[in-house]
Amino acid sequence: MPNPELQPIISFLSAFARRQAARVVDLPGGFAAYDDTYAHSRANNQVVIDAAVEAESLPALADEALGHLPHRLISVLDDGVAQTCAEPLIRAGYAHSVYLIMVHTGPVPTGGSAETVGLDALRVPLARRWQGFLPDVDDEVVRHLVDRRRARHRGADTVHFIGARAQEGEVASWADLYLDPATGMAQIEDLVTASAHLGRGHGDAVLATALRLAADAGCATRFLTADAMDWPRHWYERRGFSAIGRSHCFERG
Repeated sequence: MPNPELQPIISFLSAFARRQAARVVDLPGGFAAYDDTYAHSRANNQVVIDAAVEAESLPALADEALGHLPHRLISVLDDGVAQTCAEPLIRAGYAHSVYLIMVHTGPVPTGGSAETVGLDALRVPLARRWQGFLPDVDDEVVRHLVDRRRARHRGADTVHFIGARAQEGEVASWADLYLDPATGMAQIEDLVTASAHLGRGHGDAVLATALRLAADAGCATRFLTADAMDWPRHWYERRGFSAIGRSHCFERG
């Protein structure tokens, strides 16, 4: 029996992608989300599948929707739909990644030492992170990956950037927090600690602050997504998160 929180979360993820986009084109089973300002950002220029779709037609559908770009990214939000789509997409050259949808079921922290920050405070550590992750890309790509956070303000009723500062004042760990108090939904996204500041509790401070802000806003469903094959899922489990479902990404180019 699916967890009753799962479908509202899928609806939230779909709505966020639509709202964040500069333009949207409806497709069978979902839509294409575009933002030409951040053309190098795959997450801002992708196909989102949020309903049943004819699996064999999906590679051609993505080619048509994203044919002007050097990449292909397809997010399939429903686990069952993704299972039917996986074989034809992998046959077409796509890499397949699985993400756990994890809901916070533990006690809400009493507070947190992190704070809401502006994009300017994140710009240097974000750029450094992307330069380390993608050492061969040029400055324009890094700029798009940093500046695309501006578009996230369109995605939900309230969007916060949460940062924990090192002793020297630089933001050492950060995450996004998306709030929709009308539906009681809150998503924590893209929690990262700079490599120079690992092991000092900054990530815990960001997570605790985000959970407290979400609870104070009346959001009873507090969730995040985590790579099913990577270690952070276990870190989140130790902090009160439980997996209730899966979403999928298919990527090529």
